[in-house]
Amino acid sequence: MAWLQADDVFSPDVLGQPVVGIAADLRHHDSGVHQHHMGQLLFAQRGCIRITLTNQLCMLPPTRVAWIPPLAPHRAEMMETVDYRSIYLDTKQVRGLPESVQVLEVTPLLRAILERIALSRFDTDWQGGPAAHLLAVCLDEIHAARREPTLLPLPMDSRLARMSLHELPPPLAIFATQVGASERTIGRIFRRETGFGYQQWRQQWRLIKAIELLARGERTTGVASVLGFTSDSAFIAFFRKMTGFSPRAYLTRHESSE
Repeated sequence: MAWLQADDVFSPDVLGQPVVGIAADLRHHDSGVHQHHMGQLLFAQRGCIRITLTNQLCMLPPTRVAWIPPLAPHRAEMMETVDYRSIYLDTKQVRGLPESVQVLEVTPLLRAILERIALSRFDTDWQGGPAAHLLAVCLDEIHAARREPTLLPLPMDSRLARMSLHELPPPLAIFATQVGASERTIGRIFRRETGFGYQQWRQQWRLIKAIELLARGERTTGVASVLGFTSDSAFIAFFRKMTGFSPRAYLTRHESSE
């Protein structure tokens, strides 16, 4: 395991190990767009990580872990202090991992296992003994983990290049005027490139932004206001419909290890 500083340069690919773990305390950190030959399990014990992929965006609070397959270009940004953990896996030696990007719910068992692996020595023997058993349980937990609806597909059409991903997207009629295209054209673009209609996509954006703000410690009232809800109760009802949990329950569920 390497405990990194924010400006350290590190590549897991050069170590020749099937499993590599790192840890760091990061603040206002931007990894830039990069990729690895190894797959990556990315998570935080504290704070929220914003991950941008080629055509997807997600927010990663401490109760979730992201799986990023080998050679997938990605960028990790941390606006506040983040207790960062990363586990790199050689998928040629560690089999059975997902082929696509996934965001998974972290149970207390999975959280404890991920921490143990992330803090393991680089020369750990993952082929046999206790470490091999630990890795096997980790893979079982990943397979069983609930997949989370926190990936936001991004439209790539050049007509939408000026769209901000940091501010609440406007209603369709206003957005169409800003883009200079008809509402029907905007709707076709979003359905073709994201699988959502514009309003569905806007709701998914609201969810992603809500997770970011809540993980940063913002109060429900402030989040509801930023996201354009008429009341706290309207925001809570929306969040529960999208995730199955209230905002508080979503961020605290499984947060502490057993």
